[in-house]
Amino acid sequence: MPEYFFDQHYNNILYGQESLNLKEFESCTFTNCNFSECNFIGVIFIHCEFNNCIFDNAKINHTAFRTVHFNHCQIKEVNFAMSDKLIFEMHFNHCVLDFYKFYALKLKGITFNNSSLIAVDFMATNLTGAQFYNCDLYRSEFEKAIANKVDFSSSYNYTIDPTKTQLKKAKFALEGLKGLLYKHGIIVE
Repeated sequence: MPEYFFDQHYNNILYGQESLNLKEFESCTFTNCNFSECNFIGVIFIHCEFNNCIFDNAKINHTAFRTVHFNHCQIKEVNFAMSDKLIFEMHFNHCVLDFYKFYALKLKGITFNNSSLIAVDFMATNLTGAQFYNCDLYRSEFEKAIANKVDFSSSYNYTIDPTKTQLKKAKFALEGLKGLLYKHGIIVE
């Protein structure tokens, strides 16, 4: 059984490699914490919030994220593909998620607000109903993704091939059309 923590507040902590392994956190808040050295194994986060935290290069293995909010966090080069997929729900607000990997995850309803998503791997993910509000999607990859009903209308720098990505009822701004037509060599002015 994992060690259980409820309604706790953690501030200004530098977590070591195995600090969080086999622990369950419910309704907890982490503020100004650094998880870059962590190898997350068997960790469960339920209704948790991370504020101004750093996760750069953290290793995520068999970790559950169930209704987790990240605010003003830096999460570069993290691979979430090995996360526990049961009730996987994450939301990002003003985060840097560059070089992130969501490969083949079910991300229905995920929200990204004012975040940097440069070179993020969304390949083969299910993004149905996801929201990308004012996000930089430069070089992010959506091949084989299901992006039906996704709102890209305020985001920018994306290049998405509609022949390799499901985009039924997805929303795009007129300015973003060039990101859908790039492979055809069509110039939109």
